[in-house]
Amino acid sequence: MDCPRILIAGVSSGVGKTTLTLGIMAALSRRGLNVQPFKVGPDYIDPGLHFHACGTVSHNLDSWMGGEEVVKTVFCRHASGTHVSVIEGVMGLYDGVKNERMIGSSAHIAMMLQAPVILVVNVKGMGQSCIPLVKGYIDYEPLLNIRGIILNYAGSAYYQSYLKNELEQQLGIKVLGCLPRDHDITMPQRHLGLVPAEENQGLKETIQGMADMVETHIDLAAIIRLAQSAPAMDFTLPRVINQGHAVIGVAKDEAFSFYYQDNLDYLRELGGEIVFFSPLRDQCLPAVDGLYIGGGFPEMFLGPLGSNDGMIASLRRVFGQGIPILAECGGFMYLAAKITDFKGVSSPGAGLVPGEVKMKDKLAALGYVRATALNRSIIAEPGDIIKGHEFHYSEIEGIRAQDQPFTLAGGKGRDGRRDGYVKGHMLASYVHIHFRSNPETIKNYLDTCRGKRCLL
Repeated sequence: MDCPRILIAGVSSGVGKTTLTLGIMAALSRRGLNVQPFKVGPDYIDPGLHFHACGTVSHNLDSWMGGEEVVKTVFCRHASGTHVSVIEGVMGLYDGVKNERMIGSSAHIAMMLQAPVILVVNVKGMGQSCIPLVKGYIDYEPLLNIRGIILNYAGSAYYQSYLKNELEQQLGIKVLGCLPRDHDITMPQRHLGLVPAEENQGLKETIQGMADMVETHIDLAAIIRLAQSAPAMDFTLPRVINQGHAVIGVAKDEAFSFYYQDNLDYLRELGGEIVFFSPLRDQCLPAVDGLYIGGGFPEMFLGPLGSNDGMIASLRRVFGQGIPILAECGGFMYLAAKITDFKGVSSPGAGLVPGEVKMKDKLAALGYVRATALNRSIIAEPGDIIKGHEFHYSEIEGIRAQDQPFTLAGGKGRDGRRDGYVKGHMLASYVHIHFRSNPETIKNYLDTCRGKRCLL
């Protein structure tokens, strides 16, 4: 299938990769192109921003959790039939999983998909030194197709012209644009990174400013030609068998927005019907066969969440009826008895998980993990291994070791540490799971959900 595509990567985090990617997506959309966005790795926030840049839902491409078949499945399902796919990288171009070389990196995804790479270089405080820097990135992996450079914070017109000429003459690589040093486009941030799109009130104007900047300083026509130079994808989508109908209630609002879009897609492919609800605003749950409460920022909305007595009573009633509940990270926190915020102020949670969640002033967990199941649950049998990702600033106290469903290896912390809470038809954990990468887990969950309709 013909899938024009590019991957935008940085030499490191913080070089302006997300700003440039959003600006390019928006600028290409202005030209009437159907742009399909993707994000390398497990990030939730950037895909939400992508949607506001080009009006199309973004998808994660993760080569550690999913491997090549899953990456190509997700890519080809959504890239086919669009004018151009723009893939935003993660961290630096070659940064992947610790001790696994390039697995999980932007470079790994680019090679899997044979995608031309545009490398973003922050040249603030740098002159001729950027030449060997770029050369090192080009030479490090000969199978990688680095085809263009964008220079960020490039200073004066003379300075931009000098660096452009040197890079093109010495390395034979096209410089697609130079952004000035004094551009003042910024995105608001908080402890897990950028503020999600759902809460960013000035996002539309910011993205339009990014697009204006790209149209002024970047050769968009060259980017389109570069994307069109990518070879056709030789891949057949695997068949997915519908497992039977089940209605799944998914928590979705400003407090709970961290979902891999492909998780929702895969649920539907397997027979799930998704009904969204808001723990912030709704007074009761919809009629469902199961619940999925994902991650987000419940710590930023403790007052409204804790005072929504109707929703909490509805959750407790559904739990008592044996409706399967799957909760991840923010969802795990919300189900706890109590949550204490960064300032030490405590608020009630839903009370389905014993113990207290406490926000910390530094990262409690970050990275890919392998979770080994200790107990039978709605997603796993003892001994099953599940790949996932952790990223949180909170810790939970007061859960007995025998009630914790997993031991974790990888990420931050010692291998063998315990995580989560399991009771009956409820499983709550800090681990974010990519369903298509762990297909048996979600099939087990849906099998448990079918025929469990709650009585409201």
